[in-house]
Amino acid sequence: MLGRKREIPVYMFTGFLESGKTEFIKETLAADYFAVRGNTLLIICEEGESEYEKAFLQKNRVITYTVEEQELLTREKLEQLEQEMKFERVVFEWNGMWNPLELELPENWPLYQQLTLIDANTFFLYYSNMRSQFVNMLKNSEVVFVNRADREMDLLNMKRIIKAVNTGAELVFESKERTEIRQDFVEDLPYDLDAPIIEVDTKSYGIWFMDAMDNPDRYEGKLVKFTAMVYRPFGMAKNRFVPGRKAMTCCEDDTVFLGFLAKSPDAVNWQNNQWVTLTARIAIEYQKTYKGDGPVLYVENIEAAQPIKEYVQFG
Repeated sequence: MLGRKREIPVYMFTGFLESGKTEFIKETLAADYFAVRGNTLLIICEEGESEYEKAFLQKNRVITYTVEEQELLTREKLEQLEQEMKFERVVFEWNGMWNPLELELPENWPLYQQLTLIDANTFFLYYSNMRSQFVNMLKNSEVVFVNRADREMDLLNMKRIIKAVNTGAELVFESKERTEIRQDFVEDLPYDLDAPIIEVDTKSYGIWFMDAMDNPDRYEGKLVKFTAMVYRPFGMAKNRFVPGRKAMTCCEDDTVFLGFLAKSPDAVNWQNNQWVTLTARIAIEYQKTYKGDGPVLYVENIEAAQPIKEYVQFG
């Protein structure tokens, strides 16, 4: 009987050309915590201005493999590399023009972490002109580093865009001096937080969703009223549903549903894709779907509503 193949952890660094991937990867490879034993295979999919010096590679026990076309990066090729080389882990310096979602890894190569680096100076240029590639990089990223930033830039809008694509990503802003810029951005919310009922209109939903997820304590015990579409996944408890709306990430065929867990004795009476206007009291509770504490809506009133045709906006 053949033994189980050893596990090869994979770390993927994505970002457009000149986003700072190479320097970030070099810092990671040289860190004491990273390569505790054995060699690291560095698969270079894009060559920028920075290079990996031979002495650096030898010192940190790094072997490299360069690939120029994504079509050549097949599962069979990766398995061949494992047979021909000796390494304990794999690092990808990914080409920003390639779709990381299309990469097929060998079964014993689990993706441990994906990090995306973005140059703040070209953020909106790439988002406007290469949105599909931009979104594909963000979808599975656990951490997103926006570097070369300063507080004069529209960091708040950058944050909204990233969180719309990947609500669970950890987001870090860094200055040109490599110091972290704290995300205590002052936000002019388009609704009154102190009103007896916070009324979230069609254009404000995206801003409200992001702020409630990032700053849930602001909304503890508040009453909120908004219009949303009902989503009830198979197997959900009868007294639960998810009211939310769709945001377009890159095109009409690629949308994400932004919703909160809600509880109501009438939840079972509402079907998927029905539109409702609801008033609910917000509690902050631990939920597996949030992977921690998050807003849970306790519905006090719910009624049918007209559909909203527009996608969620964040500006």
